[in-house]
Amino acid sequence: MSDFWLFLSAFAALLGSLVMVVATLGLVRLPDVFCRAHAVGKGLTLGLALLFLGLWIDLGFDNTGLKLVAAILFQFITLPVASHLLARLSYEKRLKRVGQDETRKDSAR
Repeated sequence: MSDFWLFLSAFAALLGSLVMVVATLGLVRLPDVFCRAHAVGKGLTLGLALLFLGLWIDLGFDNTGLKLVAAILFQFITLPVASHLLARLSYEKRLKRVGQDETRKDSAR
């Protein structure tokens, strides 16, 4: 493997790890479940895709590497759906949102 591919693999893996660390910080720091679900849904999807892309480049483009393409596609399908379901359940349970006035009654629901 040439130095270019090795550098590209390491860069993608490090960038994916950095994105996942930022998503984890968002999970800890953001105020309500809707913001947290957004951070996890977007951040982990992109972070895992970049991490798997770096691993795919490192392993090569043979059969083992093609399994990582399937894993990337699976992550792009399942993580946003899970994040959406978490936010929807929180909405249906009427969990408190940031900036929501507790005395106001929601007649629309």
